[in-house]
Amino acid sequence: MENLNVYSSPHRASSRTTQSVMLHVIIALIPAIVAATIIYGFRALMLVLVTTASAVVWEALCCIVMKKKTTIDDLSAVVTGILLALNLPATLPFWMAAIGSFVAICIVKELFGGLGKNFANPAIVGRIVLMLSFTSAMTNWVQPFYYKDADAVATATPLVTKSEGYLDLLLGNCGGTIGEVCALAILIGGIYLVAVKVISPVTPIAFLGSVMIFSFLVGEDPVYQILSGGVMLGAVFMATDYVTTPVTKLGKLIFGLGCGIITCVIRFYCSMAEGVSFAILFMNIVTPFIDMATKSRPFGAKKAEKKAGGADD
Repeated sequence: MENLNVYSSPHRASSRTTQSVMLHVIIALIPAIVAATIIYGFRALMLVLVTTASAVVWEALCCIVMKKKTTIDDLSAVVTGILLALNLPATLPFWMAAIGSFVAICIVKELFGGLGKNFANPAIVGRIVLMLSFTSAMTNWVQPFYYKDADAVATATPLVTKSEGYLDLLLGNCGGTIGEVCALAILIGGIYLVAVKVISPVTPIAFLGSVMIFSFLVGEDPVYQILSGGVMLGAVFMATDYVTTPVTKLGKLIFGLGCGIITCVIRFYCSMAEGVSFAILFMNIVTPFIDMATKSRPFGAKKAEKKAGGADD
């Protein structure tokens, strides 16, 4: 009888590749990019192009320096660049945006081994580093369609003003980063990703649901809270990252609930108006522990029985 070879999982082959998954994400981000260009003008589109191009360049350079096969064709750097841009204000200088791409790709991604080995979402960390390094530039919010008015002035985000209507929040007629203001565009992208089975709806629903429940319990407007700020963008595109989020359904639920609760704690009880990025980053860090706590037992496996008696038995 021939020897039987035993291989580790997975045992089911799939035609879906990293490149195809990233391509679906890029397609889902197109509505947000179009909305950002309409609301904040050609400069918003240029910001997306700068962060995306610089992310690809940084990854290519890292591969050359580290003497490993180039990975830019998997499109993960493109996705990181787009997501970073959508988390930035329209007026941010391009050179600062390129620094954000450097942090996201070279430090958070490649320094830890490349795609699949990073401990946190690269775009999230890139945004946080820019916020801490260039606070003034990263909080310079301008009015929608400011490019049409020579006398346009800076404005505040809905989380500060708390005066925008639901329709304005849904369509993006408010201040904020170029990708977070139009909730409708993000929702369209999210529905597409769920329809093509690229993401599970568990985490986004848990994230948005926990924000709504927490907001209701403390007397805030639940709908206003999920439509304003970066909750929608974070729930759909950031908290569903394959690498830095749990793999089990229960883990995804816990992850989403944790993101929502931490976001609300920062929003309502801390000095910062927004907490989505820090909430997702914290949950990224605890993801390995969530996976260990929620992993399923292999079929037929039994717990090892402890032997009675002391060490001399």
